[in-house]
Formats: sequence, structure tokens, C-alpha cells
Amino acid sequence: MSEATGAHAPIAKVPLRVIAREWGRIGVIGVGGPPAHIALLRHLSVERHHWLSSEEFEHAVAAANLLPGPASTQLMIYSAWRLRGVRGALVGGISFILPGLVLIIGLSVLFFAHHPSRVILGAALGAGAVVPVIALRTAWQLAQPSWRNTSGRSTRLRWSAYAALGVGSALFAPALVVLALVGCGVAEILARHEGPRHALAAGLATVHTVALGGLGALAWVAFKVGALSYGGGFVIIPLMQHDVVSTFHWMSGAQFLNAVALGQITPGPVVLTVSAVGYAAHGLGGAGIATVVAFAPSFAFIIVGARHFDRLRLNTTVLAFLAGAGPSVIGAIGASAIALAMFITHLWQGAVLAAALTWLLGLRRGSTTMLLGAAVLGALISGVVPL
Repeated sequence: MSEATGAHAPIAKVPLRVIAREWGRIGVIGVGGPPAHIALLRHLSVERHHWLSSEEFEHAVAAANLLPGPASTQLMIYSAWRLRGVRGALVGGISFILPGLVLIIGLSVLFFAHHPSRVILGAALGAGAVVPVIALRTAWQLAQPSWRNTSGRSTRLRWSAYAALGVGSALFAPALVVLALVGCGVAEILARHEGPRHALAAGLATVHTVALGGLGALAWVAFKVGALSYGGGFVIIPLMQHDVVSTFHWMSGAQFLNAVALGQITPGPVVLTVSAVGYAAHGLGGAGIATVVAFAPSFAFIIVGARHFDRLRLNTTVLAFLAGAGPSVIGAIGASAIALAMFITHLWQGAVLAAALTWLLGLRRGSTTMLLGAAVLGALISGVVPL
């Protein structure tokens, strides 16, 4: 494929080996989720090497946030595409994902062994106990700017209704979270009189549950994470929890908490949680399939659509969809904190969760430090109390 031309075409000046090295480095040190990834990439591509202008980078961030799936990963892929086209996108994206993938699979082997040691089990229980607090804080952080950007009584009433629907679907009908998300997005399009009136029916018709088992089911769960998760990060919890724990029984509730904790502790995309789920379901092959399926949409969105990002950012129908889907996502993430807390089975985990509330919401400290501290505490407690 030839390089495109134009103001936002690949500029084809950075060697692929440099992209592999620099994007891989961010994949190794990028602990802390999207904010850390974006800051590191901005320093690299705008401030240090001047590969992209500040305006181009901000436009790329805005466009990536409009796409479903892991926004920071798509930003990594897009920035590499700007430098070397399709080959750059593939090299940059894979280099960013690979370090975290290797680490999370290695940790999954330890955490999800049939007979893990008491220390490993205690560390897993400790880290898992604080995950509900992280979900709660994530929902709150997303809700504040979303609400501030909403003006007008009718618009705010719709925002509240979408958020309530997200809460209700996550708590009482988790299999319908995707349906609720898409339905809210299309409903907002209709409310703003954008697009054809049959859009709602068409949108709802595309969302269904795949009644498959085995690898087909795993691929569907991974696809939902990669192609239907608006908001990134913790929105993967309500999308996966029901399928992983209740429907297919790949993990117990406690193990699912551990998988989410691993996705937070390890560098690289938080969506790599799906790799831990794949490993628990079908071993190394399952981890590979889940990873490929979850990240394939991100590569496809960039490779196929990157040249149209400017139009995407200004498309009123897309913006209306996100205005409806966003509050539903926020509600589902907030509700997932309740569902995750119900997986806590030991009294001492409740104490760890209470301490995490103070650390994260009261003192406003970092979640990575809190997760590591909770894991160490759990490992220490494992030598004192029965697990």
C-alpha cells in the first residue's frame, strides 16, 4: 500500500526500528493507564522529536476518544501511522502491546494455577479487594466533566436517564449492557434529530448474545471489549463480568477481581485484562486469541479510517451517539463497583477495601501504588489467617 498524501497523511520519515524501540519503551514503563500513556507519547512525539505538532497531537487524542475500544492504544497506533503508514501502525501498536501482554500472561500463570501458593493467593486476594474502589473513582472522574459539558434541562434529564439505564443494566441485566449502551447512543441521535429514524432499530438489531461455547464465546467476549467498549478502561468490567463469571464460568468472582487487578498493575493497555481472561478460559491459546480479537478492531479503525479523523471529530451524528452512550458507560462502571465488591469473601479484604477508599478517594493517591501495597499486605496476611 502506498503512503497517502495530504495534510494528515503519513510523513514517512522515522525508521521502523525507532518506532519499535520507542513504542516498546512506552509499553514497558507505561504504568497507570491512558493518562500515563498519553503523557509519555506526547513527550516523545511532540516535545522531544517534534514528529507531530501540538495541534496535531491534540486532534489525534480527540479522535481516538471518539472510537470504541482502548483509546490510548489507538492513539499509539495512529501516531505510528502518521510516521510510517500501515507498517508503522502495525509495528508501533504491536510494540506497545507486547511487553504488557508477556507480563500479564506470566502473572496469570502464577495467579490462576490450580494450586497457587498461599503467598500468591494472598497477594491476589489483597489486590482484588481494592478493585471496586478503583472502579468507583473511575466512574466519578468520568462523570464530572461529562456532566459539566451537558447544558439545558432536557439534555441533563436525558443524561441522567442514560446513566440510570447503565446502572440498571450492569446490576440487574449484565448481559444487556452492550444493548443499553448502543440504545442510549442511538436514542440521543434521534433526540437531536440527526440521522434516519430507523437508526434505533438498526442499532439494536446489531447487538445480540452469541450462544456459543468454547473459543467462539471467548472471541465474542474479546470482540465486545475491543469493538463495543466506549470509554475504554473500566468499561470492560461490565462488558465481561457476566459472561466470564456467570455464563461460561471461566473464572470465579475472586479470580475475575484478580484479572482486573493484573490489568491495572501491568504496563501497557488496561484492556490486556482480556488476555488474563483468555488464559483462565483456554490457556495460552485462549490468551492469544482473546488478545488478537480484542485489539484487531483498533488496528482496523486506524488503518482504514485514519485519513477521515478530521471529519469524524466534527460529525454531529457521532458526537450525538457518544453523548448518549457516554453516560450509560459511566453508570455501568459505577455499578460494577457494587458487583465487584460482592465477590469479596474474607473479612480482612473488607478492611483492605476500606483503607483503599481512604487512600484513593480521601487522600487522592495513585491506584498503582495502592494495588501493589494491597498485594503485599495480602501476601503478609496469608501467613496469619486461613484463606
